[in-house]
Amino acid sequence: MSRRFDVSQAEIRDLVFDECARVADTGNLLVIPTDTVYGIAADAFSAAAVAALLAAKGRGRDMPPPVLLPRSETIFGLVDGVDETILALTSRFWPGPLTIIADAQPSLDWDLGDTHGTVAVRMPDDEYALSLLSRTGPLAVSSANISGRPAATTADEAQEMLGDDVDIYVDGGARESGMSSTIIDLSGDVPRIARRGPITAEQLREIVPELIDLDG
Repeated sequence: MSRRFDVSQAEIRDLVFDECARVADTGNLLVIPTDTVYGIAADAFSAAAVAALLAAKGRGRDMPPPVLLPRSETIFGLVDGVDETILALTSRFWPGPLTIIADAQPSLDWDLGDTHGTVAVRMPDDEYALSLLSRTGPLAVSSANISGRPAATTADEAQEMLGDDVDIYVDGGARESGMSSTIIDLSGDVPRIARRGPITAEQLREIVPELIDLDG
């Protein structure tokens, strides 16, 4: 049976996030608010938990989830070859709706799916998400929806789709944008936008002039 907590109630918030951290540590799933949409979250270093996340969404290993970070400095532990371009992007757009795909640290003991040696990372601009991430460390987080359906912008929408596959639903109120993050892929020979979102190609080209868009 799933549990649901309203973290707009400040008096219970710390207790809820502590319980969420315990649940994630045991390999179970959470639904959490982010600055874009609601996300379904799992311990990024538990292969079984990530597999359960993908199964709950109806996705295969060919669609690995991004990893949300509690602070920008965490990128050094997850991404191989952090360079001036990545640092410039994170300095300007983090916390915020920009996901960066880059080469993963080869020493990491995890299994996010068929990543081909890459990892997608983001630091969300949401106090609830960051408070939870500060307790759990990096979480694998994908939009809280069944594959093919719109991403949930409320805890109600997420629960209607994901049901008892999720242990705890964290209700942080409606997410106003309803738009998933922009994804920039820096793992190939030419930087490209892999998904359009709130941050535009024009904004990104101020830092990455050679960036190509989806159709490029």
